[in-house]
Amino acid sequence: MGLRVCLVTPFSWSQPHSVNEHVDGVARELRQLGHHVTVVAPSNRARDLAAGRRALQTGADADVIAVGPAVPISRRSQMGVPVGARFNLELALGEGRYDVVHGFEPGLPSLAYLALRDAQSLAVATFLSPERLAYPPGRAQRERLLNRIDALLATSERTRAAAAERFPGAYELVSEGVDLELFAPAPKRRLIVVEWRPVARSVARAVLRALRELPDWEVAFVRTRTMFGRPFVPRAVVERVSIATLRDGASRAALLREAAIFVPAPLGLARLRLEASAAGAAVAEPPGLDEQPELAGAAVGRLAEDGKHREREQREARAWAEPQSFRAVARELDGTYARLTRRRRPAADGEPLGDRPWILADLHMHTSWSHDCQIEVGELVDHAERVGLGAIAVTDHNVFGGALEAAALARDRELVVIPGEEVKTDTQGEVIGLFLREEIPARMSFGDTIAAIREQGGIVYLPHPFDRIHTCPDPATIHRHLAEIDVLEVYNARLLFEAYNDEALRFARKYGLQMGAGSDAHVLQGVGTGVLRMRAFDGAEEFQLSLRTAQVLRRPRSLLYLQSLKWAAQAKERVR
Repeated sequence: MGLRVCLVTPFSWSQPHSVNEHVDGVARELRQLGHHVTVVAPSNRARDLAAGRRALQTGADADVIAVGPAVPISRRSQMGVPVGARFNLELALGEGRYDVVHGFEPGLPSLAYLALRDAQSLAVATFLSPERLAYPPGRAQRERLLNRIDALLATSERTRAAAAERFPGAYELVSEGVDLELFAPAPKRRLIVVEWRPVARSVARAVLRALRELPDWEVAFVRTRTMFGRPFVPRAVVERVSIATLRDGASRAALLREAAIFVPAPLGLARLRLEASAAGAAVAEPPGLDEQPELAGAAVGRLAEDGKHREREQREARAWAEPQSFRAVARELDGTYARLTRRRRPAADGEPLGDRPWILADLHMHTSWSHDCQIEVGELVDHAERVGLGAIAVTDHNVFGGALEAAALARDRELVVIPGEEVKTDTQGEVIGLFLREEIPARMSFGDTIAAIREQGGIVYLPHPFDRIHTCPDPATIHRHLAEIDVLEVYNARLLFEAYNDEALRFARKYGLQMGAGSDAHVLQGVGTGVLRMRAFDGAEEFQLSLRTAQVLRRPRSLLYLQSLKWAAQAKERVR
């Protein structure tokens, strides 16, 4: 089944750019695979902006939507999106009802960053350059962005390594893609194409020196940006040297198809090298070129003088490029999108416990068995009944005795006590097990803790998953164990910042996870400040059925007041 996919590029659609070529190429091929694809981009072309406004007014249904004028951005920029463009982006994402939002180069202050940060749908990020990773500068902002990204892609090992330092996670490698038909090899002439960049002057000099010994050959320097200037050309070979500025693949194709040899610049444009290989040019890129630029001249000389060696290298270059077509990249993205959509849990139909009464359930609280709580178990059970709760989950830190004691005290009452434990993992925050039979040891790995809960037939409940003030699992860990999480806590009444609860709610809605809520009470006055309104249940199986129609009720009290009571109780205990 086709998906609605939004591809967001940070660079002006009205200007040639290697990222836009990648986006345009994969968009065409994704459409061929049956997906509905919309490209969202800035543009400085009046025609594009007018068409973008019309598309936004009619439901954001177009191949390309220009949401505003482009503002120059770089890795040193602090702001790259005008207010009007931000509003139009929000409108496009809302009206488009996309299944996947795919942003390119989100490490820039740009539309791509905002789209991934604000999208309610599945989010994919692609990094294409190790030089475009400086934004956002704050670690908290980067963590929030990572929490909302469901798949990380990079187009080279070098980019992946650099991106992983700023945005840690599991990266997949994808090619930048190339149009194999546009760059189909043509009959070769004795032409050497050299990528020109100011940092590659020594490589250019080495090639021009070699040209003096190759009287029947020509050299064409290709600039991909006008600001790169011009190389110095000795008078002895000036008639056999040309310089051209070719900023996109369409303008480069004719030259590269005829080229017999291509010399890339060190750390040059990866797309240009891929295009030259697709065009069947032998690539002169000997090992150690960065340290010894004169090796370029020797490699060019050998390729020019040895026809059989040159033809073999040309065949190998084409063979290397063929699996990297835009069609192949689109198939990889199609697989990534499909894998992500399979993570989403389908919405359950009906209300299987519709004949049961409604109760209020607080799924996260503590007793004096926890090291940081002074509530006696009997006081907790009595208070929970007194304030009208129908069910509570006792979830002490790394101990299970309090839960067993509470369950025993409530055996002849209407109050349901779910025995649980809030287990500290080694490095990835805490996991709550509900409906447990015995204590689970602390300091195990996240995965082993979940396995231990499931071995008892318990329910895996992930508390305060995005509370960055305390230790919480990183995004990669949550995504890796997503299928094993039964309930995600979307409201914790003790969190300092409500944004952390909102982040959890967004995540649960995105993947169709069952939602939980709890007071995380450490004093009696906090009990019931975060609850679910749910159907009465009996046992773990009915509990999960009841969660399908449960409603989160926020009943907050002053966190300062509750925390003061906790500190006072702890101080009183120390005095004793």
